[in-house]
Amino acid sequence: MFDLIVKGGTLPDGTVADIGIAGDRITAIGRLEGAEAGQVIDASGDLVSPPFVDPHFHLDATLSYGLPRINASGTLLEGIGLWGELKQIVTEEEMVNRALEYCDWAASMGLLAIRSHVDTCDDSLKGVAAMLDVRDKVKGYIDLQLVAFPQDGFYRDPTARANTLRALDMGVDVVGGIPHFERTMADGAASVRELCEIAAKRGLMVDMHCDESDDPLSRHIETLAYEAQRLGLQGRVAGSHLTSMHSMDNYYVSKLLPLMAEAGVAAIPNPLINIMLQGRHDTFPKRRGLTRVKEMQAQGITVGWGQDCVRDPWYSLGTADMLDVAFMGLHVAQMSSPEEMRRCFDMVTVENARILALADYGLHVGAVASLVVLDAGDPIEAVRLRAARLAVVSKGQVIARTPRGDATLEIAGRPGSVRRRHPVA
Repeated sequence: MFDLIVKGGTLPDGTVADIGIAGDRITAIGRLEGAEAGQVIDASGDLVSPPFVDPHFHLDATLSYGLPRINASGTLLEGIGLWGELKQIVTEEEMVNRALEYCDWAASMGLLAIRSHVDTCDDSLKGVAAMLDVRDKVKGYIDLQLVAFPQDGFYRDPTARANTLRALDMGVDVVGGIPHFERTMADGAASVRELCEIAAKRGLMVDMHCDESDDPLSRHIETLAYEAQRLGLQGRVAGSHLTSMHSMDNYYVSKLLPLMAEAGVAAIPNPLINIMLQGRHDTFPKRRGLTRVKEMQAQGITVGWGQDCVRDPWYSLGTADMLDVAFMGLHVAQMSSPEEMRRCFDMVTVENARILALADYGLHVGAVASLVVLDAGDPIEAVRLRAARLAVVSKGQVIARTPRGDATLEIAGRPGSVRRRHPVA
């Protein structure tokens, strides 16, 4: 007897199978004809995927667009300045409410694991307190990792170091940093070194905003890879953004990428935000700032797409849809072959789960029973359509449903409805 059976779905590898769930675990995958269940979801002809995972977000700032004003220049630096103004006036309650609203969006889109950076450059640490509260409130359906993020610079801000340590003591999960925002390149490298030492001492993971710049000489990812190797942090470190690599000398990159691979450093580009914020000082040709995704993957580096921002001082759009992120990343990284398009789907599911070190993630017996039924036949079609989430299951419970996106037609001689699914022949 199962609590829930997801019947007849197509798994990402093309296998058609039933999935039996008891409690919060997947307990059977295969043909379950005749098996009894408290609830059955008919997924015949639909893609059944593990849940979407976002490895890079700013939940403390989300849904605050226009407060206290709009980012007129559209630049990263004006966004940082705006956030500096907003965090002085925003209340802990407002941050909690906006974050919970975003988590509602995420749940409806099958986004069930999020790593969020939380600003530690505020002596009150109200943002940290707010996000810890949110983490507790959503733990029944969303796995939320928090990164201690000294937004204004670990050394540049006079109290950031002490406040970052306080945030970690309060229970924040991951050590973050922003070395390219320090006063000098030397300070940036020193911040990477000390923050990695803090993580090693505490047994924590590291996720740094790294080289989010058009400056080809911003090379803190090299220091991050070195420190990961020196301190034995392989597989526990991620560099987010890495946009300066877009402008780096090819010879230097040919040295850098093997060092990253050897150190087990993952990369998290954020295509929606990177191409919006980077290249703002260029005329033409205009750089778009996305890091070297395919080249890193060719070296065996784990690369996952991140969302970064939704309706905040840096980005005015967004819907918590990781398929939007994969769709944009596919285009900007020119990942157009079937293998590459398929990989883009993995970059918002299994690859991101690997970066977050999520336990028991996936579609296999013994895994946590979290999954998404998509109105698509395969992963490529899911990305193409940004497919409707017909059902979202989190830890064994159905938490969201969305109807199919069929349109009605009133055209003489044509069908009465149209579905935009069109699998490869």
